[in-house]
Amino acid sequence: MKEIKGPAIFLAQFMGDTAPFNSLDSIVEWVASLGYKGVQIPSNDPRCMDLDLAAESQDYCDELIGRCAEHGVEITELSTHLQGQLVAVHPAYDELFDAFAPPEVHGKPAERQEWAVDQMKKAAVASRRLGLKGHASFSGALMWHLVYPWPQRPAGLVEAGFAELAKRWTPILDVFEDNGVDVCYEIHPGEDLHDGASFEQFLDAVNGHKRANILYDPSHFMLQQLDYLGFIDRYHDRIKAFHVKDAEFRPDAQTGVYGGYQNWADRAGRFRSLGDGLIDFRQIFSKLTKHGFDGWAVLEWECCFKHPEQGAAEGAPFIADHIIRPTEYAFDDFAGGSTDPAQIARALGIARRSE
Repeated sequence: MKEIKGPAIFLAQFMGDTAPFNSLDSIVEWVASLGYKGVQIPSNDPRCMDLDLAAESQDYCDELIGRCAEHGVEITELSTHLQGQLVAVHPAYDELFDAFAPPEVHGKPAERQEWAVDQMKKAAVASRRLGLKGHASFSGALMWHLVYPWPQRPAGLVEAGFAELAKRWTPILDVFEDNGVDVCYEIHPGEDLHDGASFEQFLDAVNGHKRANILYDPSHFMLQQLDYLGFIDRYHDRIKAFHVKDAEFRPDAQTGVYGGYQNWADRAGRFRSLGDGLIDFRQIFSKLTKHGFDGWAVLEWECCFKHPEQGAAEGAPFIADHIIRPTEYAFDDFAGGSTDPAQIARALGIARRSE
C-alpha cells in the first residue's frame, strides 16, 4: 500500500482581484500558511500561469516550480476544466460556453474548438515540463441534453455520440501519451462522462487508451445517488486524481435529483464544505489507500453556505486527519511464528507429526 499525498488545494475557486488571491506567489503563500502542501493550478488563469509559455519554456516551468517551493508547496496537477469542456459543445450551449474562451473566438464554434484542442495539447507539454504525471480536465458534452430518454432516443444515437467524442479526444490523448501524462476526466454532471457507465462507453470508443483516466470526486456521485465507494472498487485502476469535496442529498416533497431549477441553497443535492456534508471520507481514504492510490488529495471548495476562506482553513486539517499512513505489518503478526513447511502440512492434516 502507498500513502496519499496532501493536503492540497485547487486554486480556481479562490482566485480574485485582491491580495492574496490575485497572483500565484501571494495565494501560494496564503495556502501554505493554512497547512497545504500542494496546489492544483487552473491553466486558463493568467494570474496563476501562462500556459503558452509553459508549453514552450522549461526555464519558465522551473521558475513556477521554484516559486511554489519557496513556500514548501508542490504543483499537483494543472487543470484545463474550461478548455476541456470546449472540446465538445452541443450547439444549444454555444453562447453560454463562449465565456470559457477568448473573445476572438466567441460566436465561432469551430474556431473555439480548435483553440480548446490546442490548449489541451499545450497542457500536455507543460505538465511534462513541470514533472507532473496527471492532468485534470472535463470531457465536454455532445449528449447531455439527451441524458433523460424522452423523447425516445433513436437506435445508434449514443454510440455515434461517443464515436464523435472519441474522434475529438484521441489525438489529444495521443499527445498526452507522448508526454507521459494521464488525462484525468472529472466525472461530472453536464459532461458526457458523468458516471461509470458513460466513462466505460468512452473508454471503449478510445480503444482503452491508457491515458484516459479519472479524477475521482465523490460529491458528484452523491448528487446522482451513485455508490461512490463501490466506484473506487470498480475503477481504481483508472483513478489517477482526487478532489476532496463534500456534498449532501436531502430530497423532499419539492425537489429531488434534478433540483427543480432551484438555486444551490434550495436544491436537494448541494455541495458543502468538508465535514458539513454526508460523504464518508473515512471509507474513501481507506479504499483509495487499499488500492494503492498515491496521488494528491486536493480540496475543491464549493459550498452554498460557508465563506471560501473558512472552507479553505478547515479543509487542510480535515484532509490531513484522513490521510492514512499505510501499515507495513499485519496487526496479528505478534502472534505468529516462523514458517515451517512440515508444520503447515500437519495443520492441513496432510502429514503426521512423526513425519
